[in-house]
Amino acid sequence: MAQAPSVYQRRRGASAAELAQIPWLALLTPSERKRIEPQVVVSDPGPGDYVCRMGRPATYWFGVVEGLLKMSTDSPSGRSITFTGVPPGGWFGEGTVIKRESYRYNISALRRSVVAGLPIDTFHWLLDNSIGFNRFVMNQLNERLAQFIEAREIDRSNDPDVRVARNLAALFNPTLFPGVGEMLRITQQELAYLVGLSRQRVNVALNTLQAQGAIRIEYGGMRVLNLAALRASGT
Repeated sequence: MAQAPSVYQRRRGASAAELAQIPWLALLTPSERKRIEPQVVVSDPGPGDYVCRMGRPATYWFGVVEGLLKMSTDSPSGRSITFTGVPPGGWFGEGTVIKRESYRYNISALRRSVVAGLPIDTFHWLLDNSIGFNRFVMNQLNERLAQFIEAREIDRSNDPDVRVARNLAALFNPTLFPGVGEMLRITQQELAYLVGLSRQRVNVALNTLQAQGAIRIEYGGMRVLNLAALRASGT
């Protein structure tokens, strides 16, 4: 039986609708956009497909157009540790791409997704030539630092409700994930994978947060009603 094409082999040029969902393109000058847009590619990873893997050299800067990815790593014992989810509008790995290093984490799809990629040499050309792009990347790096400091605090919490609330708040970050808005399309099982709890325990926490007025559970996802309350949970 022939092996299915890889995520890389399925890449294609981005459509106009897909390009319209890439937040940093709007910060480029018309001449920069004319040069860059033809170089953006997209692919369609399915559940479990890897977008990038630990130890592989960075060749693209990636972002989520549709769907949901997770960032994880494998411990020496073989245990997988999930760092965060990446919902629509999120671009990741800029630190690795800037340093032209190999990935120190895995990125895989939790559901059928559409992922865009910008070649690493094009990324560096934009760093050298575009003020708007530089500002976007600086904001990303600054927000990413705050995200990982928050993640360390979450890891220290033994309260499942706090873990769920803080992880949800991270996925609603408007700077890192501008495509989410007020409604995050995620199943309780997908959230359980990201938080590291059972689906049943996540369900209990979500109902608690809904009773507190922080979120509303809707068909296909969660709507944030009070982001500040999610972020302050447990403090």
